[in-house]
Amino acid sequence: MFDLVIFDCDGVLIDSEIISAQMLVEELAPLGVRIDLDYVARHFLGRSYPIVMKQIRYEFGLDLPESFETRYRARLLDRFETELRVMPGVTEVLDRLRVPWCVATSSSRPRAERSLEIAGLRGRVGQRLYTASQVAHGKPAPDLFNLAAHEMRADPERCLVIEDSLNGIRAGLAAGMQVWRFTGGSHLQGRDLSPPDNARPAREFASFEKFFQIEPSLGRMA
Repeated sequence: MFDLVIFDCDGVLIDSEIISAQMLVEELAPLGVRIDLDYVARHFLGRSYPIVMKQIRYEFGLDLPESFETRYRARLLDRFETELRVMPGVTEVLDRLRVPWCVATSSSRPRAERSLEIAGLRGRVGQRLYTASQVAHGKPAPDLFNLAAHEMRADPERCLVIEDSLNGIRAGLAAGMQVWRFTGGSHLQGRDLSPPDNARPAREFASFEKFFQIEPSLGRMA
């Protein structure tokens, strides 16, 4: 059914989104930007850092100082060192997949590489990592997923995207790919996960233990 599986990183392979959201709320508060985790989920989930900054400028009329990004990223990685975890069942799924796979993330390459390293996945991913810095338009535009399919020599119509965010789902659908939504991340617990009409995944699953039950042909025999 599929020739390539494209995984988002944050909130899919690693349980990082809740840490990132909490850190962003903490870092913006001293600058007078008062937001909560619900605001972050609605406006920032699945978006690249430049898009987040545009939203803050539009909503709050604030241009963040150049030092903000450096400080935020440094503090975030420090917290990742002690709190970041790989999603349960992910390593088993990656090791059992019988079709090629890659990772396409809105994170910067340095953050993505370090995050995957902390979670113990860097060696598995290798060079199959694509980031928003490589395309003109990040999610929800299809550019990043189209790049991943092109580099992996796969037809977009035969690609499966695994996403957690609505913007990621929109990006996968815009690329003409099938999208499954992973809902097992800490940042989605207790939230209304009803998708809008323009971000409806083909499937939803909350545990990677169920991954091959959805599509057995994706896995090698155990």
